Amino acid sequence: MTITSARYISNSSSANQSDIRLSPKPPPRTWSSIEPPFKGYQAPPSDGYVQSSKNTAIVIDNGASLLRAGWSFDKSPRIAFPATVARYRDRKINRTVSYVGYNAYADATTRGQIRNAFEPGSSIVGNWDVMEGLLDYTFASLGVAAENGGVGRPIVMTEPVANLGYSRKTMNELLFECYSAPSVSFGIDSLFSYRFNKGRHGLVVSSSHTATHLIPVLDSKPMLSSATRLNWGGFHGADYLLKLLRLKYPTFPGKLTEYQMEDMIRNHCYISQDFDREMSSFLDWSGLEDRDHVIQYPFTEQVIIEKSEEELARIAERKREGGRRLQEQAAKMRLEKLVRKEQTLEYYKSLQEQLANQTKKEIKRLLDDDEFKDEAQLERTIQDLEKSIRKSRNKDVGGPENIEEVEPSYPLLEIADENLDEAGLKEKRHQRLMRSGYEARLRAKVEKELERARVAEEERLDDERREKDIDSWLEERRAARLTLLQRIKERDRLKADLGNRKSLASQIRMKTLANLASDQPGKKRRRGGDDDNFGANDDDWGVYRTVATGDHSDDEEEEDLGAGLKGVEAQLLKYDPSFNENNTLEAQSDWTQSLVHAFLRGPRPIDPESQQEAHQIHLNVERIRVPEVVFQPSIAGLDQAGIVEVAAGIINHGLAKEQDQISVLGDIFLTGGNTMFTGFDERLKRELRAVLPIEAPINLRKAKDQVLDAWRGAAQWAASAESKQRFVTREEFHEKGSEYLKEHNLGNATAI
Repeated sequence: MTITSARYISNSSSANQSDIRLSPKPPPRTWSSIEPPFKGYQAPPSDGYVQSSKNTAIVIDNGASLLRAGWSFDKSPRIAFPATVARYRDRKINRTVSYVGYNAYADATTRGQIRNAFEPGSSIVGNWDVMEGLLDYTFASLGVAAENGGVGRPIVMTEPVANLGYSRKTMNELLFECYSAPSVSFGIDSLFSYRFNKGRHGLVVSSSHTATHLIPVLDSKPMLSSATRLNWGGFHGADYLLKLLRLKYPTFPGKLTEYQMEDMIRNHCYISQDFDREMSSFLDWSGLEDRDHVIQYPFTEQVIIEKSEEELARIAERKREGGRRLQEQAAKMRLEKLVRKEQTLEYYKSLQEQLANQTKKEIKRLLDDDEFKDEAQLERTIQDLEKSIRKSRNKDVGGPENIEEVEPSYPLLEIADENLDEAGLKEKRHQRLMRSGYEARLRAKVEKELERARVAEEERLDDERREKDIDSWLEERRAARLTLLQRIKERDRLKADLGNRKSLASQIRMKTLANLASDQPGKKRRRGGDDDNFGANDDDWGVYRTVATGDHSDDEEEEDLGAGLKGVEAQLLKYDPSFNENNTLEAQSDWTQSLVHAFLRGPRPIDPESQQEAHQIHLNVERIRVPEVVFQPSIAGLDQAGIVEVAAGIINHGLAKEQDQISVLGDIFLTGGNTMFTGFDERLKRELRAVLPIEAPINLRKAKDQVLDAWRGAAQWAASAESKQRFVTREEFHEKGSEYLKEHNLGNATAI
């Protein structure tokens, strides 16, 4: 029987994204983020030691996530706590204190000193000081009374598949020499769970905190030579989710921790029955609000005190009173300024009359006293004051502010240059400049009036066409909008290409520059040839202005395309019933309406000022992406085969007899906390069925308790008669060394 792996990808049906996005949404479901797992003081179960005898074993499930311990006659472990220790120097009492397990999360100081006994992401003990602290706490919590300096009871401890010899050797030394254990035995947690669930022939699939193992079992004997490990477990899933959320929310104000990630995975993630189809369905907004889980972190909302109607009325009255006083002060200041201007004007007019009968020398002296160069400047100053006074008076009495500009006179322009002295020539040039400015203003005014009339005429003709045939007019508007959109797209593309030196547009531009700057366009220049004197002449730099806007530098390309598009869309909004605000370019370019924003902040409207929404995490794609790694490790960058491919490889290459293959497939056993995802067993069975022959029998079952059955199986085995000869005694330890191991059907082997 040959097994091949296959994966089928189905196409998702497209939907009207705009209608789905804008349809009414139910209120979001919100879950609170968990606090640090500190449980406070818990009284230790001290009666177990009294009930025990010298043949009663202490059973320890030495897991990388939780350490569970109890007596072999117990139905469940008496204690369970994280394999962590926080140890620091307390300055108040001047002594070193240690906090074990959940107590290590008591406050910020202890959380900052947490150390784990295991290597990150593995079940191998790496910190033996922490491991010793965990065992001290375990034996003390079980009420073990030190007899002759030792625990005085046999110890059964779980270990990972293919545990390192050095790790087991050090653990033996710790148990025998530090705790004076009378005997010790080790076993594999998943095999203990399989034995507790009365398995004999089957494939044990154990996905725990640090790894996923598949172990074939025949006649209650594990075939460890065919066992395979997938380096992915609950620890890696939590770390992967933490990286995804930090990438998704780089400025998240709350603190994301590993135990929060583990809680999110445990309570919100599930196995998709068709991952590719469900992932593609996210792109059409269908049911996104149902799959979006909101995790609320602690926040402090800004308190806005609402005022009563009487308070609002008093505030409005104070504002009106303040505005009235400001207006009175401004009017008073304008009046004072007007009086000063009138006094100044009267003084300058009297000065002008005084100059009529004076000599040139006296005229120059009087003008110098008032800082005037000549009489023409005095005349201009008087005219400016008269104009300013008229404007101020018209404004105060409510008259028109725009005063018709009186055509000035330029008498010197009619006089020949030879009849004028140096001062007269200077004044003549000034009058010529003034006349040019006056004529330019008149031309600009006329052009503005003509442009206004042209626009009005175009609007009138456009209104006539719309009234005669509105369907054709709407088609023209739609075509004009599409043309403007295409031009905007082309302009943006050209800008992006010009920013890239290797793009075709940028290379053409540089070639144009080189040709325009060259004396011989089109001819290749040789190294060491003619001297390059480009730039010596100021006119050379006009080349850059020639190509500053690319090949399309006409006036038509310089117009404001955005304003033109808004005008066309405004007309369509007014007269086209099928065109609404959501069809405009501004709405389609709105970041808050994009699919990425929906993944980030949910498919509902948000308030950017709300601290509550700023402290929210939205889980949607991550809910199926994180647990999917067990089936597709490449999603997380893991260069290993998935669990289906691993199972196929074990059965194809690890089991030579067809009867053995049938026996193993008849009992596929799931254990470990990472197999508790909703839909895990259905997905595994369906994908195995897809790669198995039609006639191949397949039966898949879960452990009664996928987390505790490993400890229960170890306790059941420790209390049975078959375990008595599988313990390494203290005498054998001293005689044969710390590396000595007695093999049995539930443990590792010294040679595979």
